[in-house]
Amino acid sequence: MLKDNFNDLFYLIVVAHERSFTRAAAKLGVSQSALSHAIRGLEERLQIRLLTRTTRSVAPTDAGEELINSIGPRFKEIEEELIALTDMRDRVAGNIRITLGEHALHSTVWPAIKPFLDAYPDVKVELTIDNTLTDIVSGRYDAGIRLGEQVARDMVAVRIGPDWRMVVIGSPGYFSRHGKPQTPHDLQHHNCINMRLPTLGGLYAWEFSKDGQPMRVRVEGQLTFNNLASRIEAATSGMGLALVPEDCVAQAITEGKLETALEAWCEPFPGYYLYYPSRKQHTAAFTLLIDALRYP
Repeated sequence: MLKDNFNDLFYLIVVAHERSFTRAAAKLGVSQSALSHAIRGLEERLQIRLLTRTTRSVAPTDAGEELINSIGPRFKEIEEELIALTDMRDRVAGNIRITLGEHALHSTVWPAIKPFLDAYPDVKVELTIDNTLTDIVSGRYDAGIRLGEQVARDMVAVRIGPDWRMVVIGSPGYFSRHGKPQTPHDLQHHNCINMRLPTLGGLYAWEFSKDGQPMRVRVEGQLTFNNLASRIEAATSGMGLALVPEDCVAQAITEGKLETALEAWCEPFPGYYLYYPSRKQHTAAFTLLIDALRYP
């Protein structure tokens, strides 16, 4: 019975991922009727419904979701073992999917990606910009990149960047009109440019630290954005204060287009980490990418 289920279990995973028998059949190279018949046969043998079907969509039942979460990583390991055998040939090849934030891409990953891809032309890297804490297992990512404090303990974490800090910025014109805040609590008297968090849609509470003591301050202002570049542009235009990564505005500060405030409250913290589930075997491409990103 178990041997007969192997193909059907793989079909189940693909259908659940594609949320469509039509797309899954095309991806698998089988007919839609054959695919539907295989899934029904699996459900009959197990005597439990694994998929909920409607005229417009397909989704796993609770039992189906539990089964997929259990067997999915095992099929992935088999696939990785086969790819690893392929990688024993002269060329390094494969697809790598990574989820990361906007700042991590530009400050840490982007400088290393171009030379890596130039060195290994048969490797394809997909970078998904997402500032939420994405579940890399359910999202079928090979790895994620986040700050060290955001990485789950059951993940393998590799540091890929130096310490950095956030700074409060404003234009010289803004500070000449409104003065500079002396403590984070003074920000309540300033027009602050907020950031909308992707997770739950809330506003980011500005985070500070002095002598190792953290502080979070909720600020108010006329403008709210959900991306970094717009907040920097608004601050440069004199429309308020923003809390942004220092490296993103270093040149503008040097050129006198922006000034900083509350520097004593903006202490550095550990930089970005690449993280991934613990596995016995990785593809050669993934291992080489880790080495290319690893912080000295």
